[in-house]
Amino acid sequence: MRFNATRIHQMAATVVARLTTQGLLKIQGKEEPVVQHVESAITNELQVEDRLNADVREMLKQFDQEFAAGRADYQKMFSMVKKKLMKERDIVL
Repeated sequence: MRFNATRIHQMAATVVARLTTQGLLKIQGKEEPVVQHVESAITNELQVEDRLNADVREMLKQFDQEFAAGRADYQKMFSMVKKKLMKERDIVL
């Protein structure tokens, strides 16, 4: 994940504050549970790409010898496989 927990919490708090200020969100009670739900949603979205990357790396392990011998380019293959899986899984990053 590209952001640490503190940064994600700050982003969630900012989103909630802006939505509240703009009148798009009305909170009854404490704001923190709403911030925590937004934080959870952000974390889950960020983890989608992490899981996808892990799946791609796992799939490419079978080609380790080709990469080591220079018969295939890891970055190019990674990108191709990632795009294919994104399409198959309907993932938009």
